[in-house]
Amino acid sequence: MSTLSTYTSHFWSGAELGANYIIFMNLAGALLLGFVVGYERAYHGRAAGMRTYGLVCMASAALVVIAGYPDYWFGARAFNPVALDPSRTIQGIVTGVGFLGAGVIMKDGFSISGLTTAASLWASSAIGILVGIGFYAAAILLAFLSAGCMIWVSRFESWLPARQAVSVTMQFRAGFQAEEAAIRALARERGYEMANSTIIITNKDGLTEWRFVVVAINRKSATAISLMSHELDKFEGIVSYQLAHARN
Repeated sequence: MSTLSTYTSHFWSGAELGANYIIFMNLAGALLLGFVVGYERAYHGRAAGMRTYGLVCMASAALVVIAGYPDYWFGARAFNPVALDPSRTIQGIVTGVGFLGAGVIMKDGFSISGLTTAASLWASSAIGILVGIGFYAAAILLAFLSAGCMIWVSRFESWLPARQAVSVTMQFRAGFQAEEAAIRALARERGYEMANSTIIITNKDGLTEWRFVVVAINRKSATAISLMSHELDKFEGIVSYQLAHARN
């Protein structure tokens, strides 16, 4: 009985509890900073929200901070010294979060979504790593810079000159021969030009389908896709079509 008491006392010593307290504060701080970054994603209805960001940030901090207290592992018992390389731990975290980020990236035709969420998840892991190492000021700064980047940079982008891209899918009736020159002219009349090397032509059950991307020559003067849809209804030979902003 005394042997068991002596064994368990290692886990409840003052030094051990002090180390646990410091680790707990690191984890709590990382969780809160993850919430700060994740709130913007949750507000905009993204798949990864506050819970995801908080968990990623806290787990990253946990994996790094425990590497800083090897002398307190397993109740601070007298073991052979543990050789640690924190950079190996960080490398593993970054690799693991990379797989998580890949899961939120979605590709639909010419549109790719989820890139910002994946990048911000990676930033969240970096925040957790900074907390775990002890660079608290840098972690707080990175958290607010990441949140500010996602909230305000998109607004700043809307003020800058840019060329809006629209993915177009046009299906023609059987026997109709679509002319590239006519389609390019249709796009130019509405303030767009066809992007080079984006044309994909398929034929199924006798129906020819064209898929391509058009880019606005001037974002302010380009025809909105809602109005463009009305004009495509009148275009000769079209059976069906699809218009979508080519997001990335």
